[in-house]
Amino acid sequence: MYDEREQSPEHGPLAGFTVGVTAARRADELGALLERRGAAVLHAPALRIVPLSDDSELLAATKEIIGRAPDIAVATTAIGFRGWVEAADGWGLGEDLLERLRGVRILARGPKVKGAIRAAGLTEEWSPASESMAEVLDRLLEEGVDGLRIAVQLHGEPLPGFVESLRAGGAEVVGVPVYRWLPPEDIGPVDRLIDAVVARTLDAVTFTSAPAAASLLSRAEERGLADDLLAALGHDVLPACVGPVTALPLQARGVDTVQPERFRLGPLVQLLCRELPARARTLPVAGHRVEIRGHAVLVDGELRPVPPAGMSLLRALARKPGWVVSRAELLRALPGAGRDEHAVETAMARLRTALGAPKLIQTVVKRGYRLALDPATDTKYDAAV
Repeated sequence: MYDEREQSPEHGPLAGFTVGVTAARRADELGALLERRGAAVLHAPALRIVPLSDDSELLAATKEIIGRAPDIAVATTAIGFRGWVEAADGWGLGEDLLERLRGVRILARGPKVKGAIRAAGLTEEWSPASESMAEVLDRLLEEGVDGLRIAVQLHGEPLPGFVESLRAGGAEVVGVPVYRWLPPEDIGPVDRLIDAVVARTLDAVTFTSAPAAASLLSRAEERGLADDLLAALGHDVLPACVGPVTALPLQARGVDTVQPERFRLGPLVQLLCRELPARARTLPVAGHRVEIRGHAVLVDGELRPVPPAGMSLLRALARKPGWVVSRAELLRALPGAGRDEHAVETAMARLRTALGAPKLIQTVVKRGYRLALDPATDTKYDAAV
């Protein structure tokens, strides 16, 4: 019998799983983190970012702030704050902007933003330990904002209720759009990702911005696939968001998501390393430990890649472990197989070869096939079925 202590450490925790990445910014970094842990990555940026130096809205906001200084400035992201200063330099307005901000009370959302502020020669007044915009808002409202002019660095994601609450409190709010999201120029990768989610050939999709999630849903609506996409994300394909703001467009459509405690790429990947293996089906079959992952199977800890048709057959067998599954039922499980049951025999032969242990699947003459579930567990699974 297989001993779990013998499991090979050669593959990563995400080996055998396929993860979709919708990020435009830092997509390469996220993809590399996933691949280093064994995942196959399908990259489909759901948005593109307008370069700061080309953004007329940012230029207008910068001139407005230089012309009339705000009382308070709220900085939300380090990359956005640095980019704002660099863009102002490019327009010949950098020194004027920094001079204006030196007399302004600056609130920073977190430590990375504080670093960017100080690198520009400025000093923040306060930053919340939680890195939460909600805490920033609470502090401002407690102090009172009536009659104050407040500049808020927008960062591509909605800040639910933040600007509205400040205005309701009597503040004049100047939005600083440090970068803007637009639909991708090439929609093909997004369409392929949607198709993969609907077909359940992805195990998870990562979201690092609310606009990316909204863009994916919008494109699915345009193609008439919104219901299919939501059904897949609700049951079979794990939606993983970097934080609660990012999750809002999905939650608004009834999709539950998983999120790390710390809103960073590293913890997001660590979350997937826990969640995806925990969702894999593990069975004791013919003296082996078989773990069924997205596009591969662990047999006694050894990673065995399996063709898509073979995975379809294996999943159909695993739904009734130890029970005979007819060729007709297996044929229905094969994507695009038609009516020829010979396709089942061909795919089954390839599946057995891929698994490297032919006795895992038994042929039951004139009836079909069954997973050779270990006798000690037959009663338990019989009762479950």
